[in-house]
Amino acid sequence: MSVMGTRVERREDPRFLRGEAAYLADLDHPLLSGAATVAFVRSTAAHARIAGVDVDEARAAPGVLAVVTAADVDLPVPPGRPKAPMARPWLATGTVRFVGEPVVAIVAEDATAAADAADLVVVDYDPLPVVVDPVEAATDTVLLFPEAGTNLAIDGRPRPDDDLFEGCDVVVRFRTVNQRVAPVPLEGRAAAAAWDGGRLVHFSSTQAAHFMKSDLVERYGLDESQVRVVAPDVGGGFGAKISGSPDELLLPWLARLVGRPVRWVEGRSENLVAMGHGRAQVQDVAIGGRRDGTILAYRLDVLQDAGAYPDVGTFLPSLTRMMASGVYAIPKVWFRSRSVVTNTTPIVAYRGAGRPEATAAIERAVDRFAAEIGADPVDVRRRNLVRPEAFPFTTPTGTTYDNGEYERALDLALDAAGYDKLRAEQADRRAAGDPVALGIGVAAYVEVTAGPSAGEEYGRVEVAPDGAVSVHTGVSPHGQGHATAFAMIAADELGVDLDALEVRWGDTDDVPRGGGTMGSRSLQLGGSAVRQAAVELVDLARARAADLLEASVEDVVLDREAGRFHVAGTPARAVGWSDVAAGGGLEAAADFKAPQPTFPFGVHVAVVEVDTETGRVELLRLVAVDDAGRILNPLLVEGQRHGGIAQGAAQALLEEVRYDADGNPLTANLADYGMPTAVELPSFELVPMETPTPVNPLGAKGIGESGTIGATPAIQSAVIDALSHLGVTHVDLPATAERVWRAIGQASTQR
Repeated sequence: MSVMGTRVERREDPRFLRGEAAYLADLDHPLLSGAATVAFVRSTAAHARIAGVDVDEARAAPGVLAVVTAADVDLPVPPGRPKAPMARPWLATGTVRFVGEPVVAIVAEDATAAADAADLVVVDYDPLPVVVDPVEAATDTVLLFPEAGTNLAIDGRPRPDDDLFEGCDVVVRFRTVNQRVAPVPLEGRAAAAAWDGGRLVHFSSTQAAHFMKSDLVERYGLDESQVRVVAPDVGGGFGAKISGSPDELLLPWLARLVGRPVRWVEGRSENLVAMGHGRAQVQDVAIGGRRDGTILAYRLDVLQDAGAYPDVGTFLPSLTRMMASGVYAIPKVWFRSRSVVTNTTPIVAYRGAGRPEATAAIERAVDRFAAEIGADPVDVRRRNLVRPEAFPFTTPTGTTYDNGEYERALDLALDAAGYDKLRAEQADRRAAGDPVALGIGVAAYVEVTAGPSAGEEYGRVEVAPDGAVSVHTGVSPHGQGHATAFAMIAADELGVDLDALEVRWGDTDDVPRGGGTMGSRSLQLGGSAVRQAAVELVDLARARAADLLEASVEDVVLDREAGRFHVAGTPARAVGWSDVAAGGGLEAAADFKAPQPTFPFGVHVAVVEVDTETGRVELLRLVAVDDAGRILNPLLVEGQRHGGIAQGAAQALLEEVRYDADGNPLTANLADYGMPTAVELPSFELVPMETPTPVNPLGAKGIGESGTIGATPAIQSAVIDALSHLGVTHVDLPATAERVWRAIGQASTQR
């Protein structure tokens, strides 16, 4: 019986619930026996020249094995994506550029000795002017890299847009901020390094073991065979653990220096200031069209805050550009992006990585356009949606969507929410002068997964001589449920019981290549590779079964219900997997390459109450239609949707990394950085919808980031909608009580 499409419980959960997970902090491995502890002394200044570093007391402290400054590191500067002068050094060299930048590395016998020694290091800072606002940074008044002569890391120069809004009856222009947020995985960054003879074995809490291996090979000048990376259980990543940071990549050098393995596990406050942040876009938006609601033109100018050193985040506006027009058939779209450096933590990928920013901008624009022409925002959306018959659909920015039924998703979401009744209730409350305002927000979205270009992934399926089956994948889970999903795929193809399968990942010696887990790519690429390998394995097994049954290969079939091979029409005489694998086992490997990315889509409806006297916002309901193609396991999908919606709601209502004018972080712990709990969130209402994609044999699209893309603009729209009768047209996120209260007051003053 096929398990595809059924609610199979997560096979990995019992081990985690019993406390048997092997996270980096407690990883017990023979190569890490006697591992020393690494701690970093991090900059307390946002921008300063290092006038001096006194490490004498630290070097003499008990248990200290080494104290290292930038002058001691004889490795070449890590090759940054932008080249010098903006490339990031291993340790701060001459100048610090953000609070949290590592200045000194300490290696000690244990964590206590390392922390005590760190407190003894004295760094003399000569303060420099600070710039934390990307708009101000773009003026080049304060330069982070004077030798570059500019703070501009990337300038995407588009064609002129002089005639963009020609023929429009209405043009609406505004600025919105997609605020900086922190990923805050439950397990922060962590790694360990050991030299096994002349071979480096690196353990990492990473989303992509093979990316980490490539980094180490390049930065240490080693051969591929000289590096092994192992990713044990990983406690969350959300994009921030895709690439290795200089802190982590320095560990092998430190291990070689002290002649023993080393381990580093960052603390929570360290994580909040030093791990890469996400989002951080200032968006200047313009939208134009006819008074009948037809959108004719859209303009999005993005200023990306890259943080102190250009990293992955510098390039994220390219994904914003890909998805700029969202689900709408807009004839003319103009996009520009610039990335600037500031005295803040560098920006990296964060759940959705450029796509939530695109949806937030276009959905806010549609709402503003609808308000300007006095139309229901749902009606404007419906009028401009890409129609099913238009697929494959290529947008004005050159992105080709595979398929979609956007209007059906809209109808399902509105019906589930009871949209008309909500509008009637809102009208009644306003007529009665209720100080607690009801708001309804609708956001439609489409995102790119397994992109931005066509993706490839590795899978291998093995059957041991005793019939035990193992699945090996190049993707690397950190909570997604891959051990369940990939076992389901292999079990279906091989006709074996799920309990007979083991899924393995995260060891580059065991899995020769792989693209890791990011961009909602795992099932459609990794799952398709596993399926392909399993299909090929069945073909190999049929050939062996034919020999055993003394029959022609063409006549041998696999009875998947019984997991046995027999000649068609004579099931009484059959052989099993242990029979065909006897004498050395059996295996097949596959590299699945997709012809293009896939484009999941959906509609979220948020319902909020806003106390107009205090500004307090309460999220009452969140109705979500998230179409991720064919669903393999509804339970896994629902888990991903719940988690994504929670993060999307958190950005809308709570989360924001803040700095003062001197670049000091104001949100360096979880008392100051707002994280949601079950108290702040309702039970989400998930509406199923499936539109299989033709791009891969599973018909699957990604689901991991949909919640963060649809929920945030829906909630923002709902908050503004609740206050629209008071004259409020915009509230930047997060919609805190103070920010909402001030918006109400400003609108009242303007009236």
